[in-house]
Parts: sequence; structure tokens; C-alpha cells
Amino acid sequence: MLAVAEINYIRHEVNNKDNGYAEVAKKMGKDPRTVKKYADMEDFNEKPKKRQVRISPVLGPVKAILDEWIKEDFKKKKKFRRTAKRLWELLKEHHEFKGSDRTVREYVSLRKKEFQNVADEAALPLEAVPGTAQVDFGEAPFEYGGEEIVLPYLVMSFPFSNSFYFQAFPSQNKECFLEGMKRMFHHMGGVPKTIRFDNLSPAVKKVLPNGKRHLTDEFQNFVLHYGFEPEFCNPNSGNEKGHVEAMVKYVRNNFLLPGLHVIELDELNKELWGKAERDRERKHYQKEWMISQLFEDDRKAFLLLPPKEYECVRYETLKADKYGYIKLDLNLYSTSPRYALSKVLARISYDKVDILNDENELVVSHSRLYGQYRKSMKWQPYLNLMAKRPTALKYTSFYGQLPEEWKNYFESCTVAEKPEALRLLSVILKDHEFSAITKALVIASEHGHPSVEAIKQVFYQLINGRGMRDEIKPKMTLPELPEVTRGLTHYDKLHKGVDA
Repeated sequence: MLAVAEINYIRHEVNNKDNGYAEVAKKMGKDPRTVKKYADMEDFNEKPKKRQVRISPVLGPVKAILDEWIKEDFKKKKKFRRTAKRLWELLKEHHEFKGSDRTVREYVSLRKKEFQNVADEAALPLEAVPGTAQVDFGEAPFEYGGEEIVLPYLVMSFPFSNSFYFQAFPSQNKECFLEGMKRMFHHMGGVPKTIRFDNLSPAVKKVLPNGKRHLTDEFQNFVLHYGFEPEFCNPNSGNEKGHVEAMVKYVRNNFLLPGLHVIELDELNKELWGKAERDRERKHYQKEWMISQLFEDDRKAFLLLPPKEYECVRYETLKADKYGYIKLDLNLYSTSPRYALSKVLARISYDKVDILNDENELVVSHSRLYGQYRKSMKWQPYLNLMAKRPTALKYTSFYGQLPEEWKNYFESCTVAEKPEALRLLSVILKDHEFSAITKALVIASEHGHPSVEAIKQVFYQLINGRGMRDEIKPKMTLPELPEVTRGLTHYDKLHKGVDA
């Protein structure tokens, strides 16, 4: 196209001064047809340019292959993605590609930008896009120990396929929240690229202006580890994650009512995987495809799992009271007498509370308590202290927890034996269950009240696999010996034999 000044000159010379096309063209050094075109032009509206489609005889046959490789690499961390140069080398090696590396680099750069734009648009929260998910808690009744209790369950739903997973937990705290998502990621073998949440307290510490969120440290680290994009609803706008809210009700009505009988939550949760997966063998309510088939599209769009599983734990420094107890969520956990009135480090997961020393070594491990004003006591670290005050044994909860065999043994112990036995238990129970040392006590007591050393020897024989040795019996037969008598009778017989 000519410059604006040139077009104006043409139109002035032809239309205003009535000069001919050829004359003006000669003055300007242009083609007369060009002069005629601009002199007669009536529509100067800007027209959208048609995209020029170039035929690529060399690159064309491998574009689909490159597109697939680029999409695969988007699921990986940037440091694990193949460079354009590496993709070019792979094309040459496996597909007899004859084009230049520059051609591949330009194409890869262009397609990455295009795919990235699509991914950005796909992150819109209400669109049913493969590989995206929503997460929320629900509550349902369960039967435990003959009583009805209410427990939360975590649901992860997939709007594109209308599928879901769910797991039951004792609480809606941070550790259960992260543990539930982690289990689902590793069970599926991938991570949804975008996950939408309500403003759950395990994830969001504070809602900030302009749609921003101050995330909890644990959740932020979890997001960084698995690489997904978190999205959050506006406050009081649960409809923005309407799919998972509907699925929470669906799960409760179809799988959790009437209340399930629970003995071990971990065992129940193993069964819940199958319930969710069998539910996919039905048609989608709109798409006329099986949900199981649509979920495969979700799965293909997932991000890859990181090489290492995330540890859903938090660390907290707590001060023990004069008895060595720490308080966590209004529950008490024993540590050791040596930590009385001192600070200890607690490693807290959804089901355990581990007490660590200054070298981060395990002192004692507790099952995590839920509810309030409960106490977990592990006596092993206290037994050496108890050995110094053996008369107090009968008045501790430790005595009430003892097997009958040990109660009977302590009843028959001497004053000196009790401390010795308590010190033995302190050593054994650090690494072994009570059942092993109790078995050793029973065996050692077969011939009466055993010493502490005898119990110890039997115990180590048992754990080292040597067992108990049978009584040794002679293999050879000995001749009968004459009856032994006192006096001089034998001498008299010998003397008579000599006289004869």
C-alpha cells in the first residue's frame, strides 16, 4: 500500500486537476493501474487481514507429533521439559525429519504461546474443562463403638466428567484436608491442573482485597509441591463451586446413609475408592457418554505427580508441664520426665503426634486424639523414674494397663527386683511390643519365680529366633552300678575271697 501522502497527491492530481492516470503515473514513477486504483477508491475502511496459511512440506507431517510432545511437557516442571533443540533431535532420530532446528524452534515457540493462552482461558472456574476439579468437606453420621458420631468427609469432584472421589476423616483440620487431597492425587496417578476451593480455614488464612488470599503456610507448600493452580470463591458465593456442593449431597445420600459402621477409618477409606469408581458406569446427564470414558479425558489432562510424596505434617514447639505433658488442641500427650517444664518439638499429622528431641530423633509416638480434654500416656519414658520409686507403681495407670502375668510377677517380686524389672521394661518397650516381653515372662516362669536376668535372656532368645533349648538327654546307655552302702561289708567280702 502506498503512503498516505502519495495517495493524497494522486487523488488531488486526478480528481481536482483532471490529469490523466498515465501522466500522474509517469510523474510518480508508478504503474498507471496503481494510480487508477487509488484515484477511484471510495472505501478506505480498514479491512481485517486474512491469515496467510503457508504450506509446510517439511514441517507439516510432524506438526501433530510436536503438538503432542509440547502438551506432554506442559504437565511437567519446567526443568524437566524438553528444549526445542531436543525435540528437533528426536524428530531426526525417530521420524527422519530433514528440516532445520530453526524451523522447529520457531514452531515450538509459537505453539507454546498458543497452548498457554488456551490453558489460561481454561482456568475459568465455572467452565467444565478436562483436568480441573473442585474440593469441599461434607458431614455424615457413622456408627462407632455402638454410638452414632458425625464425621467429615472430603470430596474432590470433576465437573467435566461429573465424577468424584471421597475420603472420611476425624476432623476438618489442615492435616486431614491435605492428607485427603494427597491420597486422591496418588490414587489417580495425577494432579488436577486447577482446583477450586471455598475459603476453607485449612487453606486460607485471610481474604484480602481485590480477590487475593493470604494462604496458610502448609497449604502454600502443598500447592508448590504438586504444582496445581488454586482458585477461590468470592466470600459467601458457594454457587461458584456448585458442582462439588451438589456432589457432597450426592455422596452422602448414595453412599453414607444410613450411617456406616466404622472400626478403622483407614479400612473404610480403602472401600470408598471402589464405590466412587463403580459409580462412573453410567451415562453423563448431558453428554450421553459414560462418565468413566469422560473421566479418562480428565485423567489425560492431569499434571504429572512429583517424584516424592508430600508429608502432610506440621511442626510445633510446645512447653511440657511439670509431669512432662504437652497440650495440643486441648488434649494432653506425654513426653518424658526429662522434658518436664522444657520445650519439645511436636511433629503433627492427621493421625499421629510424634515427640522429637533436639536432634529431631523420636522420643515417643502417640495416636492423635480428637475431641477435647483427653489424655494419651506412653509410660516407657517414665519407667526409669518409676524404678526409683517402685512403691508408687500400684497407684499409676501404667499398673492398670499391665497384663495379668506382669501384675502377678510384680506382686511376688522382692523390693530389689521391682526396680530391676522396671528398668528392663523401659529398655524393651522402647522398640518392642508388650506381648513379646510377656511371652518371655511366661516361659521363664515355668520353673517358678524367675529372676529379671532370666526373663531378659529368654526375651532375646525369642527375638533372635533361637527359641528355647530343650533339656539335654544323654544319647548313650550307662551300665547299672551296684548299690552304694556304708560300712566295712565290701572289705569283709573281699577278705573272704582272698582267704578262699
